[in-house]
Amino acid sequence: MQQKSPPHSAADAHDHAHDHDHDYEAGALSPIALRVRALETVLTEKGYVDPASIDAIVETYETRVGPRNGARVVAKAWNDPAYLQRLRENATAAIAELGFTGRQGEHMVVVENTPGQHNLVVCTLCSCYPWSVLGLPPVWYKSAPFRAKAVIDPRGVLADFGVTLPPEAKIRVWDSTAELRYLVLPSRPAGTVGWSEEKLADLVTRDSMIGTGLALMPESVSPEALSKGASA
Repeated sequence: MQQKSPPHSAADAHDHAHDHDHDYEAGALSPIALRVRALETVLTEKGYVDPASIDAIVETYETRVGPRNGARVVAKAWNDPAYLQRLRENATAAIAELGFTGRQGEHMVVVENTPGQHNLVVCTLCSCYPWSVLGLPPVWYKSAPFRAKAVIDPRGVLADFGVTLPPEAKIRVWDSTAELRYLVLPSRPAGTVGWSEEKLADLVTRDSMIGTGLALMPESVSPEALSKGASA
């Protein structure tokens, strides 16, 4: 019986998470990605690697680990002033309170969006990213065009993602590194007073925690999702 090809490999594990129609995703695999794919193929053929195990790891980081973890952090910060203060003082420790620690989440800083300032995170050197709260980085986050334009023209980057800010709003770009990683705390949407953290988390997107997006408005979330949990 012919073995089915795995739905994705380690080299292109993030492709299907990309949901924006712009030029940040490269059209062809990089030399390193090609090497990774070739190595994975050889190891799979020799029986050293189980594609199902790779898929399980990818699934964990893409759906169960993140960005749902980050959404929980944001929702708690929106609803709990004491937690928000701890997040400001020591984001790594505050995030760890919720059980989110580990790979590339050791040195965290939270930056808050306000009516007068919007924050955007980029890694200009490579693709440093807080896996423990956001899961795997999307392909566009690692692309050279995004990394370059985020620094030169951050307002243009936001426009590419469909985000238009008032002309008077300032945009601050944060450069993520191996020693320091950032999580954007998006502004809380209007009309959510009294909502539970579970319901609030449904409004938090991965892009809003990178800064390339905003939190969803209540009317954009399905009634089924908003019916979860009781009001706080």
